[in-house]
Amino acid sequence: MITIIDYDTGNLRSVANALGRLGAEYRITADPAAIRAAERVLLPGVGEASSAMAKLRERGLPDVIRSLKCPVLGICIGVQLLCRRSEEGDTECLGIFDNEVRRLRTEGLKVPHMGWDSIEDLRGPLFDGLDEGAYVYYVHSYAPQTNADTIARTTYGETFSAAIRRDNFFGTQFHPEKSASVGERILQNFLRL
Repeated sequence: MITIIDYDTGNLRSVANALGRLGAEYRITADPAAIRAAERVLLPGVGEASSAMAKLRERGLPDVIRSLKCPVLGICIGVQLLCRRSEEGDTECLGIFDNEVRRLRTEGLKVPHMGWDSIEDLRGPLFDGLDEGAYVYYVHSYAPQTNADTIARTTYGETFSAAIRRDNFFGTQFHPEKSASVGERILQNFLRL
């Protein structure tokens, strides 16, 4: 069973709908026991980092998430929360990835970065069957900086981590659930881990 963590952020339904289209069984919950028992966990979200971390703390979920041994995928604000800290609200996050999340620095480009953009330097099982330069959908103003955990990059004024991996934890700054066939393939690859 796939568990989608519910912590009162947006985008839970789009992720659930994408999993439904793939025929995957899932549940949406904030119950720590159900999250610990999951075969795979998704931490999606749209929102602001300090508020989202406060919601996770209110539900007693930071240590639960850190302790997971199954494959975990953070999406958008979800990947940001898996990082060490975020400039947004000067927030200490879960610290699974050692990345810092910074506001996009984009001379002459609009922020938020919204729309289709390419991903490059693809590494790892999330990207099996995808070509360099595949296009994915973004809606964000903040992004994880690149480091050794970066498994895909996008350049929008500056280069940032489009995707990150450490052990069983994965994260995408883009929205695979909104990224048409490329996103569907990424979700299928995650379900096969």
